[in-house]
Amino acid sequence: MLKAAPPSWNPKLACAVTLALVFLSGAAAGAVAMNLGVHNLLHQPAFDTAAGKTIYFERLQKELDLTPAQSEQIQSILNDFWVYYRTVLSDSKARVEQLLNEEQRKKFERMLQERQPH
Repeated sequence: MLKAAPPSWNPKLACAVTLALVFLSGAAAGAVAMNLGVHNLLHQPAFDTAAGKTIYFERLQKELDLTPAQSEQIQSILNDFWVYYRTVLSDSKARVEQLLNEEQRKKFERMLQERQPH
C-alpha cells in the first residue's frame, strides 16, 4: 500500500493567511494599548496651555517630592516663565508679520492655525 502524500499549502494562500494574522495581531495590540491609556500618554496637552501647566507642575511636585514652600515658589517661577514665553511668541509673531505683505500674512496666519492643538 502506498501512503498518500500530505496535502501541500498553496504559497499564495499561506502568504495571505500570514498577512491577515499579522494585521489582526497589530490591530489587537493597538486596541489593548489604547485601553491601557497609552494614547493619552502620547498626546499630552502643550505645556503652555492650562492643562499642560497643571500636568507639568504636578509631575514636578511628585517626582521631586517638593515641600509646600518649594511648590509655591516653583509655581511662581513657572508662571513667570510662561508669561515670558507667551510674550516672546507674541512679539516674534508681530515682528515676522511686519516683514510680510498682506498675502504672506494670511498664509502665515493659516500656518500658525494649523499648528494649534485641537
